Amino acid sequence: MSGVGRVLVAVYAVLAVAATGRSFYQIATKFDEAPVAYSLSALAAVVYVVATIALVRRGRVWYRIAWATLVFEFTGVVVVGVLSVLDPELFPHDTVWSYFGRGYVFIPLVLPALGMWWLARHRPGRDDEAADGADAA
Repeated sequence: MSGVGRVLVAVYAVLAVAATGRSFYQIATKFDEAPVAYSLSALAAVVYVVATIALVRRGRVWYRIAWATLVFEFTGVVVVGVLSVLDPELFPHDTVWSYFGRGYVFIPLVLPALGMWWLARHRPGRDDEAADGADAA
């Protein structure tokens, strides 16, 4: 992995750490204030961790996991973003995905689109079939 792929993984890793830290703090200190928002932030953190791992690993299985996490993330950002604009009272406290990731400079909105573009250009080949066999062993 090089170039854009490396940058993509690095940004996902930073976002995973940031979202995990934020959600852990929110759940540990004030979960009762906004349980839905803080649970969504924790879910986003898990998605970012899995996406980071899936983007690094080789093989068709990890490729599919990467696609699933990025599509899930993009859908989450769009749905939560639209809901937070239309009815701000649904999320009294921001989530990672509120207002399309505004609190994270809209990176949660742009990153999965960039990731899906990168995945489409880097489909696994025959060498990755061998990696799948090695992972299964």
